[in-house]
Amino acid sequence: MNFKMNEAIEVLERTPQTLEHFLAGLSHGWLQCHEGEGTWNASEVIDHLIEGEKYNWIPRVEMILQEGESKPFPPFDRYSHLDEQSERSLEQKLVEFKTIRTRNITKLKALIEPERHLELTGTHPAFGAVRLRELLSTWVVHDLTHISQIVRVMAERYRADVGPWKEYLGILKK
Repeated sequence: MNFKMNEAIEVLERTPQTLEHFLAGLSHGWLQCHEGEGTWNASEVIDHLIEGEKYNWIPRVEMILQEGESKPFPPFDRYSHLDEQSERSLEQKLVEFKTIRTRNITKLKALIEPERHLELTGTHPAFGAVRLRELLSTWVVHDLTHISQIVRVMAERYRADVGPWKEYLGILKK
């Protein structure tokens, strides 16, 4: 088993900064490109990350600590961010994400004693019993998944433009 709370927090703390450094100030074309119908652009991914910060990770941590397996987690609508049409700029969304994530990391550090809590379980509506360390590991990998998604979507924008070099660019292999 590789999970270590301090290492998980290292990634969780860096995600907002990583996204801010990578995305802030980019042209509209980079921020709005996607991989086709039903896929997300970079701005929509940030909206999704904000929703997760509000309604998924810490609420589920708290449920595990308070309820154990007695009550299943409320379902998390992974697509709810698509229902809300926001006029906020990407920079405003990144600030919101960073603010909520900072608050959630502070809360996580206050709530969890790794030696005592990581093996506690809660009930996921689809998976059944899940451990707190599994939830926290998933939070980290979720961040990495969406960072990877943003990079992949942006690379796709230039698929036709790279010409024969496509053969050497693993990110464009399907």
